[in-house]
Amino acid sequence: MKSISTVQLKDVTAVYNGVEGNLWELLMGQQIHIGGFKSSMDLAERAAIGAGMNGVDLCCCNGAGMRVLVRFPNVDSMTGVDATETVVQRGRQRCEEEGLGDRIRFVLADASNSGLPSASADFVWSEDAWCYVGDKPKLIAEAARVVKRGGTIAFTDWIEGPAGLSDAEAERLLTFMKFPNVQDLAGYARLLKDNGCTVLTADDTGRFPSYVDLYLNMVDMQLTYDAMRIIGFNTDVMQAIAGDFAFLRELAHAGKVAQGRFIARRL
Repeated sequence: MKSISTVQLKDVTAVYNGVEGNLWELLMGQQIHIGGFKSSMDLAERAAIGAGMNGVDLCCCNGAGMRVLVRFPNVDSMTGVDATETVVQRGRQRCEEEGLGDRIRFVLADASNSGLPSASADFVWSEDAWCYVGDKPKLIAEAARVVKRGGTIAFTDWIEGPAGLSDAEAERLLTFMKFPNVQDLAGYARLLKDNGCTVLTADDTGRFPSYVDLYLNMVDMQLTYDAMRIIGFNTDVMQAIAGDFAFLRELAHAGKVAQGRFIARRL
């Protein structure tokens, strides 16, 4: 697992309390993860998540994934945990606007220490968000604590790809993405097993390269002005962001960064 010591939780919350979070939503929509709706539905289907179930989304951001789950697989209720006040407030407002406030609730807390009751959820869920969490062993332990025995932990995340990152590549990636560290397939699988889970799926979705291409093309071909407005029309900042995304694309196409998919059963 590649890591750096300079990124803390306060740095992550600053991203999603500020303009960077707005920029991510411009590029990726309300579902700020690779693959959006299709990725959510794919994960829900593979994990057999559906009607009659109650779930917890650790690092839920604005709750878009939870809204998908209650609308389409018809999950009964969701509880979302996130440490960033701006996205929690935004999520509550959006759930009320969509008439889902009675089925989705938000908790403002560290996902590694949610305060939720033990064995209270049929499944624990997350989409491309645990890369922001520094203490991954504690996070996986929290997921295993919250889910019922026989329940499911299902998540996607940005991971180190099979080609591996050099130390210099990892430092640049983690710094600009505000990730304290990045796991790999084997690392997450090991943490799940260490916390009493049987790993059913641990694979690469294969989506990452084409979606990074999509985001770059969107800014270049359609959303240039919108992105510039969010960052205050600062051309130097825009150039720096473009450079970082071009670097991310290189890593993706080289197999050094990927989107991992994980499904596990709590024993």
